Amino acid sequence: IFFFFFFFQARFSSKVRQMSATFHAGVTTPSQIVKKPPQYSQVSQVRPSKCGYNLKLKVVSMNNVVEKTRIDGTKIRIAECLVGDESATIVLTARNEQIDQVSPGKSIIVRNSKIDMFKGYMRLAIDKWGKIDASPETFTFQPNTNNNLSHVEYELVSVDE
Repeated sequence: IFFFFFFFQARFSSKVRQMSATFHAGVTTPSQIVKKPPQYSQVSQVRPSKCGYNLKLKVVSMNNVVEKTRIDGTKIRIAECLVGDESATIVLTARNEQIDQVSPGKSIIVRNSKIDMFKGYMRLAIDKWGKIDASPETFTFQPNTNNNLSHVEYELVSVDE
């Protein structure tokens, strides 16, 4: 057993050194990394329970839903905002510091957002991996409030074969 341990350790460490040398040969410095620009989607392209949407939106309206203080003293704020672009609108659930970023008439950029289902209806949400920012430019489009995707009810149907 003692011999097997040293034999295995010697083989394993040589493989690790080999892989490490191969990996470090192709390393680039941070100044050489070129980021691709984000690909923005339209609101009409979002689907239930999907994630990774980058959207350019305009805030139509905002409604504070919850403002509570937890037992430990932290405050929770939740607001529902109707946001959209020229293709459609959807309800955005903003939490805590995200609420400060949205106000009616403001242009925002949402990155890596996801679609949450709430009682069968879609809600746009930004979790800890997503980001919401004020847009540097004001968008000129008028949100299409006639096509509100949060008014469409979805039902999970099981298919028997």
